[in-house]
Amino acid sequence: MLQKCCLFLCLLVGTLSVQAQRTIPGAERTAEYLKLINHKKVALVMNQSSRVGNRLLVDTLLKSGVLVKKIFVPEHGFRGSADAGSHVSNSIDSATHLPIISLYGANKKPSPEQLADIDVVIYDLQDVGARFYTYISTLQYVMEACADNRKRLIILDRPNPNGGYIDGPVLDTSLRSFVGLQPIPLVYAMTPGEYAWMLVGERAFPHASHLGLNVITCLNWDHKTRYDLPVAPSPNLRTMDAIYLYPSVCLMEGTVISVGRGTNKPFCQWGNPEIPAKGMDHFKPEAQAGASNPPYEGKTCYGRIATSGNIRAAENHLDLSFLMEMYQKYPAKAKFFTPFFDKLAGTTVLRKQISSGMTETAIRASWKPELIAFRGVRKKYLLYTDF
Repeated sequence: MLQKCCLFLCLLVGTLSVQAQRTIPGAERTAEYLKLINHKKVALVMNQSSRVGNRLLVDTLLKSGVLVKKIFVPEHGFRGSADAGSHVSNSIDSATHLPIISLYGANKKPSPEQLADIDVVIYDLQDVGARFYTYISTLQYVMEACADNRKRLIILDRPNPNGGYIDGPVLDTSLRSFVGLQPIPLVYAMTPGEYAWMLVGERAFPHASHLGLNVITCLNWDHKTRYDLPVAPSPNLRTMDAIYLYPSVCLMEGTVISVGRGTNKPFCQWGNPEIPAKGMDHFKPEAQAGASNPPYEGKTCYGRIATSGNIRAAENHLDLSFLMEMYQKYPAKAKFFTPFFDKLAGTTVLRKQISSGMTETAIRASWKPELIAFRGVRKKYLLYTDF
């Protein structure tokens, strides 16, 4: 009997220990922010990734009696199903009957009129930590709108699944666009909350000092902690493999190479119909949800399917070898890069380096001075132990 009791206690302690170490996103720390929005008129910036356990944030807040007035949504829409880059329209949520206002449609920044009946804006989006993933651009525009209109902003922080390394070229501000607004590396290793504090602290936009900002931090997470996303943040980032590969593979969206949109492995395979087939993997894109008109629809593309080694390596560095191999194998090199490439890269230099035949080692060495400078800025705003 004594042995059974001891065994039970050991199992119980072990279970509690595992639970105690579970990463808890800011949205689940309701006691920390419900007191900040009591009797306030609230707008949410959210999508399908904005959850408290298994329930959408909006449903949690409404059940708690919070006066939610409207929902702002980023690229891919409220349910996260719209194609990348496609216009997202305003609508009404069928479940809550709240107005849904697109920040990837007629305007990317909440207008004074849209904020006139709001006291507090809550931002809760799951990011993936690449500069060109547009949720941090939406975050900046929301911050600007709140600062301009003297509205408080609460960020419910979430872990960055690519938050364990810094890599890639730093954005040249002459190439600012919605896929890159700030001079940060392609992989910048900050959570939304940390990034927001940096924008405020570095006065990265007009009236930044006017912003009233609260960040509800995560528990049991730091920049060395692996975090598996419970919900896909966008329709073509369906797996953790795709999320780890995304910073490296997405650069090819500025080229003639397909990144597997319209297949069962988007961002885990890449290729083009004109790549010589010998020794190559292959796939055929077809129209589907989240990729209604994929590049090279119905055509066989020859290239690579990511290996487990590719994926493990991509967990801690930006891998240019995928892009550089496709450039070498594509026959019409003058047509390989599209104008979008420089915006994704954040610089005109990378395209020129690859075209000139520079090695990956030499290219990476050219990033070092700016990466060192960024690290010095970044460390001032970290909310979690660094890697």
